[in-house]
Amino acid sequence: MKEILLNDNWLFHKENEVESCVTLPHTYNAVDGQSGISMWRGKGFYKKEVLFSEEDLKEKIFLEIGASAMKSTVYMNGKTICHNTCPYAMYRIALNEHIIVGKNLLEIVTDNTATDEVYPQMADFSFYGGVYRDVKLVFVPQQLHFDYLDGSRDGVQVRTQKLDGQKWEVTVTGCVINEGKDCEGEVKVSVLDRQGVVLEKTLSMYFSEKQAFTIRTEIDHPHLWMGVEDPYLYQVQVEICTKDGVEETRSIATGFREIKIDPEKGMFLNGKHIKIRGVARHQDFGGVGNAVSKEQMEEDLSLVKEVGANSVRLSHYQHDDYFYRRCDEEGILVWAEVPFISILSESEKADENIRQQMERLIKQRGNHISIYCWGVQNEITIAGETAEIHEKVKAMAAYTKQLDPSRYTAEANIYSVTNESPLNRMADLVGYNLYYGWYYDKMTGLQQRLDEFHMACPDVPLLVTEYGVDTNPDYHSYEPKTKDYSEEYQLLFSENALKAFEERDYFVGSYVWNLCDFGSANRDEGGKQGQNQKGLVTIDRKIKKDAYYLYKANWSKESFVKLAGSRFVNRHQEENTITVLSNLKKLEVYVNGKLAGVKEQPEPMTNFTVVLPMGENKITVKGFDQAETVYEDEMVLHRVTEPDKSYEYVQKDQGGNVINWFEKFDLEDAGTEEIALDPECYSSMDKLGEIMKHPKGEAIILKYFGEMVDHPKFAMMKVMTLDAMSKLKNLGIPKELILVINRELQQIKK
Repeated sequence: MKEILLNDNWLFHKENEVESCVTLPHTYNAVDGQSGISMWRGKGFYKKEVLFSEEDLKEKIFLEIGASAMKSTVYMNGKTICHNTCPYAMYRIALNEHIIVGKNLLEIVTDNTATDEVYPQMADFSFYGGVYRDVKLVFVPQQLHFDYLDGSRDGVQVRTQKLDGQKWEVTVTGCVINEGKDCEGEVKVSVLDRQGVVLEKTLSMYFSEKQAFTIRTEIDHPHLWMGVEDPYLYQVQVEICTKDGVEETRSIATGFREIKIDPEKGMFLNGKHIKIRGVARHQDFGGVGNAVSKEQMEEDLSLVKEVGANSVRLSHYQHDDYFYRRCDEEGILVWAEVPFISILSESEKADENIRQQMERLIKQRGNHISIYCWGVQNEITIAGETAEIHEKVKAMAAYTKQLDPSRYTAEANIYSVTNESPLNRMADLVGYNLYYGWYYDKMTGLQQRLDEFHMACPDVPLLVTEYGVDTNPDYHSYEPKTKDYSEEYQLLFSENALKAFEERDYFVGSYVWNLCDFGSANRDEGGKQGQNQKGLVTIDRKIKKDAYYLYKANWSKESFVKLAGSRFVNRHQEENTITVLSNLKKLEVYVNGKLAGVKEQPEPMTNFTVVLPMGENKITVKGFDQAETVYEDEMVLHRVTEPDKSYEYVQKDQGGNVINWFEKFDLEDAGTEEIALDPECYSSMDKLGEIMKHPKGEAIILKYFGEMVDHPKFAMMKVMTLDAMSKLKNLGIPKELILVINRELQQIKK
């Protein structure tokens, strides 16, 4: 097999715009998908001349497109050769019948216009358009080769499984394609450790048009893959052989690991207990959108390693194969998933689409030993929980288990899914996305919810798959509180969550939302537009927020000390709390060279109270490890006379505090008596978008939701019913208001 990258010198234009030259990977929403400017969604046109020689055409040639979003059509010499509706998966096209010797015109048209045929339908991230991964030509032997069109990456699947004692089974499955004369031959499997071949097995075959094979072999006492402690990998070499020699070869990295998850004791990796200390990651980078390079993926991986995480949730779709491979090599356990997220589509084509996305995810990423589960849905009940949703989630979980029985199925529920919901019995693992202390209630509501769930479902393994707060590192507070977007509140929130997770033995683990800020075109809050700011690191990766170091202090074995609040430079109070983040055994804090405090055996987050004279002050912290090695950090703070107002987040009036918006309505006489709803008239059971299609219905929505309608997020809410919206605590819609609206809507015939 030979590969040739086709990333350079593409002519590109959007609809009704002039052409320019671009290099792949590329998205046409790199700016407006992150900036808060209205994100353009439509068709992007890519074209490039490709030369083929007579020698080239003697081989079998495939075009491989790493991913293109959201839909794409491929043309060769003006002829349609492929339609693709899996926006996050790789796909290949056999080219020989479509190309000629000499110049050939290759065109790829992508389209990220909203459609009900493709998942995701709605989500809190930008739906970038473009050809955002590598495009390449793949040349393979003309006669005998592995199957390049089965939807997989390698044409071969490798699985390892523990048998009795220290004996393990290696299973290799695949298919050999013969495009020439029938012949005899064999498929040979070799397993290699770092020193060389440790076992071989050969299967004699008669190669006709298409021959599937399964080869099983056993190995005693292999070197186990132990996650971040020892990510030992073997190579499984698979060869197609004839009397003329080796026709084609695959080399696939694998490992030997067994994961068992107990609802009372948590996760065990090869018999050793571990708690998932995870971060979630989007394929998103400042200024480039989802067209991330390998160098940028390495930067993210270095952040994961530095913070001390042992797992990553690759949200909410299939990521680049390179990142999964690097997780194999670094021992980072992976939660992998498909974008069956937020709301159902009403199109039957979408049902097939999400199954196809799951099939491609498993076929293309299933060889990665780091993946321990397949996520089948994320907050799919955001618009309300129904029997139809239950049916579809149950079917997705069963379909996923059928495709790969060797791994766990998993799901991530929104907080409003009750502990007793049937959803919690449909996948092997249950995660909840919990934002206590941000969108609703108080921080310590998290502890109560975890324990209540475990009491209600003691046989269901539990994770928290999202938790976090939006944080702008420009904002600071002496008295941090919900929705002030300050670094100080993110620290308090994170400290509470980390303690809650560590104190519960039954708890499997968690994924902080998110590793880095990411593009979310409909957002406008916390002093920035077009971004979800729940990251521990900014979208450009230039600033590690203080909370990043709190996680590092709890998780990492790398000795360090860090002063929090270094961006909170101007302090108007004489007495100040200095927060130190560290994993060392002793801390000393100095103000202008004078010792101000000492702590023996400090917590990962330790506070010192100091007095700051007026003017410039140098704060120094010294930390000591077991060997008395000294680690230092310092910052400069200015004592000023007046509070620095630039540190305060000022809430915008437009779409501002939603809860306060409803206070203007006098609902004292609304009553609490439910009314019988006529299905032939509009009601709170209808989606907002449908109600607003009727002039009278639109008038009612405008009357009660007013300026909220102009908020970017309201576009997402239009796919929800009023009943579903009323269940979202962060909106604060009074129950009595729904009764009032229903009485008015019931006067409008559909």
